[in-house]
Amino acid sequence: MPPPPSLVSSILCFLSVFIFTSSSTPNTITLPLSHVFTNHPSSQPFHNLKLAVSTSITRARHLKNHQPNPLKTQIHPKSYGGYSIDLNFGTPPQTFSFILDTGSTLVWLPCSSHYLCSNCNSFHNAPKSFIPKNSSSSKLVGCTNPKCAWLFGANVESRCCKQNTATANCSLTCPAYTVQYGLGSTAGFLLSENLNFPAKILPDFLVGCSIVSVYQPAGIAGFGRGPESLPSQMNLTGFSYCLLSHQFNESPETSDLVLHTSSSDKKRTNGVSYTPFRKNPSSKNPAFGAYYYLTLRRIVVGENRVRVPKRLLEPDVDGNGGTIVDSGSTFTFMERPIFDLVAQEFAKQVNYTRAREVEKQSGLSPCFVVSGTASFPELRFEFRGGAKMRQPLTNYFSLVGKSDVVCLTIVSDDVAGTGVAGGPAVILGNYQQQNFYVEYDLRNERFGFRSQSCKTRV
Repeated sequence: MPPPPSLVSSILCFLSVFIFTSSSTPNTITLPLSHVFTNHPSSQPFHNLKLAVSTSITRARHLKNHQPNPLKTQIHPKSYGGYSIDLNFGTPPQTFSFILDTGSTLVWLPCSSHYLCSNCNSFHNAPKSFIPKNSSSSKLVGCTNPKCAWLFGANVESRCCKQNTATANCSLTCPAYTVQYGLGSTAGFLLSENLNFPAKILPDFLVGCSIVSVYQPAGIAGFGRGPESLPSQMNLTGFSYCLLSHQFNESPETSDLVLHTSSSDKKRTNGVSYTPFRKNPSSKNPAFGAYYYLTLRRIVVGENRVRVPKRLLEPDVDGNGGTIVDSGSTFTFMERPIFDLVAQEFAKQVNYTRAREVEKQSGLSPCFVVSGTASFPELRFEFRGGAKMRQPLTNYFSLVGKSDVVCLTIVSDDVAGTGVAGGPAVILGNYQQQNFYVEYDLRNERFGFRSQSCKTRV
């Protein structure tokens, strides 16, 4: 069942608008990065927080259970609780905001003068559409174009090109894509278009031209591990960002997303700890190949290691288990067996009264009543290679509602059990990436981070 319009309105009105500027060098392209926020904060104190909880869980379910269809793209976008960038497409350029999503691969935008967005009429701003006929560089992608196979597989030509004895030519276009996900859908056709930066133009960039959507008025910039993703098409050696803290209210502040194009063999960025990416061993679900998997060795609360069974922290032969990092998820998600162990460890180490009513209202748990100066044990994620992500307290406990209640900002679903339900067992969301410099080193196949205060732009 689709969510009620009021819920979707609150989510998608988070979309931010900012001015396209550049501080690029010959080896980098720098874009402003801003949170997705609401222009009309809810008068209900728990509304935005509970919304972030429910959407984080919904996204986790989609990432974990996504089943690719040969006639559909492997994408699972969300346009809330995340961060957006501006990109320019076409000749002359047309500018649009896109949600930055490392958990999907296709770059797509609202498109054509006939764009229809169902259940989008309550949004603060009407969807802005890309108009292909106004661009001299816009071309439909043909069925025989190798880029069509990026989405639909190597045998797409035999499916869509009905050759006969009269001609061996195939003039049909690439099939239309349909993207379905937890809170909506989008559909359209593929274009070859210019992607424009202040000092660089990328011709023949594959972009989705969506002509109909549900609950999805804004585009998605897929930064995942796939040939159609923005990093792959630009042949980036990496990208990095530093996410400003969530305020869950209107803010004009932005930080930078840096696209690295240098071919230098720089070994490491100063002060950054690295852990290698890993592949999901399963070929049964190609969707898992789009994710950035990490090897999470252990979770530590205070001085105590949480005894998470190893089988949950590594993908099995069916592809279930393991950890991914995802900019499109708000709160970190943990499978119920892992979450319960972490929550129990916090409950054992603190001496505060549980705020059960706030837990019901916010969707977060555990919550505690505190007074004066509160003290909580450190949360630490330890990865393969020795990298340790020490979370600032504000990244995993947050004041909720009343000023004397704090809640753990990690979520799980209501499915209890002893194994992995399917897909990644831990999804490291953007809330737990706040005020970290984060680096996706694609050349060296590794993920890096260091704690730092993110600079802002206004």
